[in-house]
Amino acid sequence: MELIALRTFAAVVDEGGILAASRKLNTVQSNVTSRIRRLEEELGTDLFFRSGRGLALAPSGRILLDYARRMLRLERESSAAVRLVGDSVGELHIGAMETFTALHLPLALKAVRARHPGLELRVETNSSTALVDKVLAHKLDCAVVAGPVEHPDLQFDELLVEELVLVCAAGANPVLQSLILFREGCAYRTRALAWQRASGHAVSDAMEFGTLDGILGCVAVGLGWTLMPRRVIEQSPHAADLAVQALPDEISRVPTGLIYRRDAPPLPALRTLAEAVAC
Repeated sequence: MELIALRTFAAVVDEGGILAASRKLNTVQSNVTSRIRRLEEELGTDLFFRSGRGLALAPSGRILLDYARRMLRLERESSAAVRLVGDSVGELHIGAMETFTALHLPLALKAVRARHPGLELRVETNSSTALVDKVLAHKLDCAVVAGPVEHPDLQFDELLVEELVLVCAAGANPVLQSLILFREGCAYRTRALAWQRASGHAVSDAMEFGTLDGILGCVAVGLGWTLMPRRVIEQSPHAADLAVQALPDEISRVPTGLIYRRDAPPLPALRTLAEAVAC
């Protein structure tokens, strides 16, 4: 059995049909159909009950699904293990929120490079939700996210606690302004929406931006307000045009930590990264 056939089979089950699976796998429906048929021919049994365009797992399909998931998981784990040979050679794929990247990541990466010069470092910025998904899928070896994160397959090691503050243009009244947010998946976004509801702002009145500088630039010229770590504001080139307001602890205190898979091989580089942030 080929892994691509098992991956296709699992996608059909997970997505509920051929069309949805083809979209997930970025291929045409005929490829999905032919892979499933070849797999059934190889095994000598039908994996699905077919009724019109509908598909339902046959008993043999339910048995195969368990094995397929295990084999695909092993394939991802073996790929990660081979890539992460150790401190002398290999790659380390790191994810981080944009705010953490701006504040802390450069010095942390400098420390990792100095202590583990053979590692090739690859960095991706994204929302906390997206980073969690990528670590779970073995697409990242670790990520720094806003927490806490509770998942049976993930370890969350707290590195620091950020203080979120309300930010608006100097002299502006945020109650009369729009909320400016990072896009869906940002942990700060969730807290900003909660504070918006609690403080009586219009919940529907919000704008989305994809970059830190875009958000603070628009806030600085009076287009809206946002929640952002205090240290981000202190180091922003827009700081002179911004006013900050402290918030209650349940909104303002955000634990930030390093996540990685519990079943991942131990990597000294992750400890170096964490120690550099904590310093």
